[in-house]
Amino acid sequence: MNPKQRVTGQAAWVLHTLPWRETSLIVEIFARDHGRAALVAKGARRPLSALRGVLMAFQPLLLDWSGGGELKTLIRGEWRGGQALLAGRALLCGYYLNELLLKLTAREDPHPALFDAYEAAMAALGRGESLSPLLRRFELTLLRELGYGAMLDTDGDGHPIRPGRPYLYIIEHGPRLCAEEAERQAAGVPVGGQALIDLAAGDFSRAATLSEARRLLRALIDHHLGGQPLQSRRVLRELQEL
Repeated sequence: MNPKQRVTGQAAWVLHTLPWRETSLIVEIFARDHGRAALVAKGARRPLSALRGVLMAFQPLLLDWSGGGELKTLIRGEWRGGQALLAGRALLCGYYLNELLLKLTAREDPHPALFDAYEAAMAALGRGESLSPLLRRFELTLLRELGYGAMLDTDGDGHPIRPGRPYLYIIEHGPRLCAEEAERQAAGVPVGGQALIDLAAGDFSRAATLSEARRLLRALIDHHLGGQPLQSRRVLRELQEL
């Protein structure tokens, strides 16, 4: 970015904040036209700051910032409105989406379609929609937009997926038709042909598809995380155990 460039009126969401010096914040944002960026919000922790209470996660914002280095300076922020506050499991799912963006996207790499998918997921979480379908839709979009798109409508050899047959999804290769039971024990993710077809069509109406999609997408995301743990998963697992 040009050092003198100033961005104004940019639709964005806060992904994470950290205290910086005595009164300021470093804010990780996800913006529609600029991707993920780090901004310093000077004085945002002061009681009378115009930014105090504005820089909240899970609320749509309009932001102005300037600067050319890795850390930009936030100039102005305001709510766009229209988003219900998240609570309970929806709030944990919001943290999960934010953590995926923080760990899998690069700074200064715009992904407008991924931004739109994030906004749609936030709106669905605010409306109390079923969590599993909206998470799977976002995960699929995330993988596709980052160039990790799953092979779903053909197998690894280019043959059409057959709905009534079992497959083994081998990461970096794609689905492989399982001819015998022994093949299903090989390294890979077992998944049915119908689930792959449903995923390709974005159809999550079948309970079996949701279950298989969760297992497959988790394996793909974990592969691209390269061993980085997700704290949001740990918190959800601990709450479920309680």
